[in-house]
Amino acid sequence: MSAAIAALRSGIRLGPKRARGKRGAPPVEYQMMLTATMCLLAFGVVMVFSASSTTSLLGEIGDGTFYLKRTLMFGVIGLLALKLLSGHGLTAIRRMTPVLLAVSLGLLLITLVPGIGTSANGAQRWIVAGPIQIQASEIAKIALILYGAHLIAARPKLTTDLRSMRPYLLVAGAVCGLIVIEPDLGTAMIAAFSVAALLIAAGAKLRHLALLGGVLAAFGLIAVLMEPYRMERLTSFLSPGADASGSGFQSAQAAIAMGSGGLFGTGLGEGVQKAFYLPEAHTDMIAAVIGEEVGLLGISVLVGLYMLFGYAGFRTAQRAKDRYGRLLAAGLTAMIMLQATINLYAVMGMAPLTGVTLPFVSYGNSSLIVTLAAVGLLLNVASGGTAKLATDGRESGRTGARRSRLHLVDGGSSPSKRRAPARRATATRQGRTSSGGRSATRRDSSRRNSRARGARAGGRRRAQ
Repeated sequence: MSAAIAALRSGIRLGPKRARGKRGAPPVEYQMMLTATMCLLAFGVVMVFSASSTTSLLGEIGDGTFYLKRTLMFGVIGLLALKLLSGHGLTAIRRMTPVLLAVSLGLLLITLVPGIGTSANGAQRWIVAGPIQIQASEIAKIALILYGAHLIAARPKLTTDLRSMRPYLLVAGAVCGLIVIEPDLGTAMIAAFSVAALLIAAGAKLRHLALLGGVLAAFGLIAVLMEPYRMERLTSFLSPGADASGSGFQSAQAAIAMGSGGLFGTGLGEGVQKAFYLPEAHTDMIAAVIGEEVGLLGISVLVGLYMLFGYAGFRTAQRAKDRYGRLLAAGLTAMIMLQATINLYAVMGMAPLTGVTLPFVSYGNSSLIVTLAAVGLLLNVASGGTAKLATDGRESGRTGARRSRLHLVDGGSSPSKRRAPARRATATRQGRTSSGGRSATRRDSSRRNSRARGARAGGRRRAQ
């Protein structure tokens, strides 16, 4: 964990140097991120069709292409959002952030109203209006990152202590609390970890984050103890074979699917676990289908694409032109990478099941659109987009020294490093002054000695 925090901070600290290339050509980070996104999206379309075709035919839908058609439809909507957000100025988006945050909070509250929010699998997370299905928690995740980047860019000293962070932490706590009530502990964890990553990138002190982590861990434990199914997931993770036909059924079947794929897999469409044994194969357990049908090679390609995306995202944060862009890119990249990591860890049996989808790959209407919209914002920053407002960083006077310690996202060096050239210049001037003084002293001494010698010579001449 400490290595990851150090990597995040060092990557953001390097500053806003942009890659040199052909005039008008997008930077390499832009191309890498877009390539990784398109490859993951295409991979996801194929695997959603493979994972859902059999269950759709055997179930009540009776259409093997049902989830494929919906994935394509919402993928097109997400790509339009990506195109729109990647080409327009970030300033308008930043000005709309408070409105977006208020809308997401309103949708979360509406979702909890009986008769309006739609329940599925024991959770009331969706608002359904005809063919449109909105998961408010997905919108709230990105709204928290946008709001945090906007707030910290305008008030750099917000991360100096817990009291200063209180406005952002209260909003984040309210959003995560409403998501937990749905209940959706997995999405709440993603939102909380993304906020923590944003604060780390902004220069928050680790002892403050450790204190917040302890508080969140206590609340998380209480949330687990309050819901029996969460406790069953935790115990099944700790003892996978204790109840393989009950609470540990999904984990056990995922392990069988991953293990039966071998190196190259059984072949696309040839998996067995997805049809009769693996629940939610086309959503949060799609990585198990990939492991069975494409094998270790397919999982390795999937992980490699996410690593490419993460590298490009953090390099975009490192090279962005303003503080807001750096914070926004760091937060959005962390959000997507955290969600992918938690999903893959859960499927591989390295973490408890959380129910979160695999970004770009799993079936999920709201998740796909929001994730592609986040990529659009990242591409905007990568291509040089800025959103600096007149209220950004207006601290002066006594807060100047304090602000200098917070510019991890501004590419600034530490105060001691910034003072070093000044000290060297001062030392040089002092050296010159002292050298000049010594020279003047030597000249005066030479004059006195010459006068003394002349006087002595004159005396001798007079004496003769």
